[in-house]
Amino acid sequence: MSETPPNTLQYRFDGPEDAPVLILGPSLGTTWHMWDRQVPELARQWRVFRYDLPGHGGAPAHPAGSVADLTARLLATLDGLGVQRFGYAGCALGGAVGIELALRHPERLSSLVLIAASPRFGTADEFRQRGVIVRTNGLDPIARTSPERWFTGGFAAAQPAITEWAVQMVRTTDPGCYIAACEALAAFDVRAELGRIGVPTLVLVGSEDQVTGPAEARTLVAGIPDARLAVVPGASHLVPVEQPAAVTDLLVHHFSTAWQPAFDATTGQMAAIVAPPVKPVLAAPAPVAPVAEIAPAAVAPEAAGRQDPYDMGLKIRREVLGDAHVDRTLASADDFSGDFQKFVTRYAWGEIWDRPGLDRRTRSCVTLTALVAGGHSEELASHTRAALRNGLTPDEIKEVLLQAAVYCGVPAANSAFKVAQQVIREETTPQE
Repeated sequence: MSETPPNTLQYRFDGPEDAPVLILGPSLGTTWHMWDRQVPELARQWRVFRYDLPGHGGAPAHPAGSVADLTARLLATLDGLGVQRFGYAGCALGGAVGIELALRHPERLSSLVLIAASPRFGTADEFRQRGVIVRTNGLDPIARTSPERWFTGGFAAAQPAITEWAVQMVRTTDPGCYIAACEALAAFDVRAELGRIGVPTLVLVGSEDQVTGPAEARTLVAGIPDARLAVVPGASHLVPVEQPAAVTDLLVHHFSTAWQPAFDATTGQMAAIVAPPVKPVLAAPAPVAPVAEIAPAAVAPEAAGRQDPYDMGLKIRREVLGDAHVDRTLASADDFSGDFQKFVTRYAWGEIWDRPGLDRRTRSCVTLTALVAGGHSEELASHTRAALRNGLTPDEIKEVLLQAAVYCGVPAANSAFKVAQQVIREETTPQE
């Protein structure tokens, strides 16, 4: 166990001190205990390192708002321990950290397993909506519905103790850190970069995963050169918990046969793939976990040079108003209104909303007040949703509208309260 200063992660080691290091990364809402069933076998030949996400499992509540931030904290923790090279297996958000390592820090990574992962996790709207729910209602609604997202129905019914463990694991997570992790997943999108991953990679997924299922796994395999796919039947999202033996066998086989040596700084390349510097102890591959090879996909070209204000404006507009709203607005544009939409995207969103002088919470307060003053109730609904996603609580929005009532007039504020009340009810009611 570790004492955890800011900007590092809570961790624990298992296994021989002189063995190669193998890191296991957790999913959002879980702790390192999700790997308990894998550790005894893996610790025979690797020094197993597990970590908790900020605010999870009793870890200090220092929110990390991006996958890059989480990755930097992991590397800072490893640097402090003198760990330079390692294998990595991560589930869901932990898998996103693995992708980030492979793209930005390939010299640190010897081998990679991505479990229940995706190059883009759902939509940004979905995760920002989840953040609104948690900010308003706490984590209990998310905790109560976690088993149906994580496990198959049969497993949840047959394993009530594990189901309750899952609920309590989420319920005891720090809400602010959970919301920050949702923001990290909302912003994560590496679909155009997968072709740059050069580390030996196994993509592993449960056949019944309804969160990041086989379709997302095949997208990863198609994009990552020489990646392999393992589909575990009868498992959902937390496949290491639901099918521990099959996952353990797959991890042992992959890390024993695909362990890349150190990065050669003189050539900028990795050497040929070799076996790990330990004698492998292999279990027979589980019959329920077939591994199939899929050809890599073509690499999408990277954008070059400084971003046009329109590109940044479109990104911010989507982050603030949501993909669904922006898609509807742009789809309705025609030859007459298209130039106006470009103008709004480039200057309102790419220039003003991107300025560093005010944070987005403050800009939402100003925008709501201006819309009340102008009587623009048709815009108020979308910006009330934006304010919630930018971090304002319903009580704070109420205070903004009360302040506006004094300076903009009671009739205008009365109309605004009706619009905002409906939006807040829609956005903050948990979906059962």
